[in-house]
Amino acid sequence: MPPKNKPDTAGYEKLKRDLAAGEPDRLYIFHGEETYLRDSCLRRLQEAILTGGLGEFNRHNLSARDMSPRALEEALDCLPMMADRTFVLVTDYDIFKAGEKDREEYLRILSNLPDYCCLVLLYDLIEYKPDARTKLAGAVKKHGTAVNFVRQDQRQLVKWVQAHFQAAGKSIEPRLCEELIFLCGDLMQNLGQEVEKIAAYARGPQVAWADIEAVAAPQLSAVVFRIADAIGEKNYDRAAAVLGELYQMQKTPYEIMGAFGKQIRQFYSARLALSEGKGASYVAQLWGMRYPADRLVNAARRLPLPWCRQAVIRCAQTDLAMKSTGQDPKELMTTLLLELANMA
Repeated sequence: MPPKNKPDTAGYEKLKRDLAAGEPDRLYIFHGEETYLRDSCLRRLQEAILTGGLGEFNRHNLSARDMSPRALEEALDCLPMMADRTFVLVTDYDIFKAGEKDREEYLRILSNLPDYCCLVLLYDLIEYKPDARTKLAGAVKKHGTAVNFVRQDQRQLVKWVQAHFQAAGKSIEPRLCEELIFLCGDLMQNLGQEVEKIAAYARGPQVAWADIEAVAAPQLSAVVFRIADAIGEKNYDRAAAVLGELYQMQKTPYEIMGAFGKQIRQFYSARLALSEGKGASYVAQLWGMRYPADRLVNAARRLPLPWCRQAVIRCAQTDLAMKSTGQDPKELMTTLLLELANMA
């Protein structure tokens, strides 16, 4: 399986340049899973456009229900009041799925946007999936900028986490930032909430691992990794204890099985990569990981390739049994862990 392609960030880089220069463009399409970063840029963009005391009069919002070629054109035709520009925000309306007649109208409108207007098409709850073969997609590409707000890489996130702790009067080592990202995930919205909790809990000026462990809410994949890692160390008791923690977190056996099966497949792919002389960077790219894959690769080193292969098969069989046999899913999960621990 070839490594996954890196997401296109050219639009985001252009947006940053536009904001830094104080010269926002006429059309942006905002989409992507990093909503914290998206909302931050949207605020900055509005602040750059809606200057002066009558800024609110120059903002026009359109929902999917209100959206139509006529409604959009009316919003765009509103001249700015005591300002240079107006701002039009369209939320969760997919112009590419509009009827043919409407698409032709949108093509005409987007090709002739007034200089005084900044139009943002925000894809929040719906997916941005333009058909590159259409004239409308060509017009969007020619006259606007599609900004994909992707998950940030490890280096950027570490700096961001450190800056947020510093704003709260705390300092934290980069290594602990990486542990926090692994534990809680790499989406900035959730990380920001965890930073607030940890900063409020920590007594000293320096954040320690004990502070993170005490109040941070771990994501499922991080806890499941602990189970798989314990099995790799032939420590069934620790694996079973962590499984019990997941049940206390109200996670169902089906959720756990899905995450555990993926973790075992990652171990298998890491072990295959090692056998071919490839390292952590290849594995990280293969799975689209936003945190270093060293932890995964180091754990996989302890596992023989035949064990990994058989473990993937047994996970698939257990998952099928949970969904089709009517057996107790918790018993199936416990039996699987015990069997894998004996195999290791």
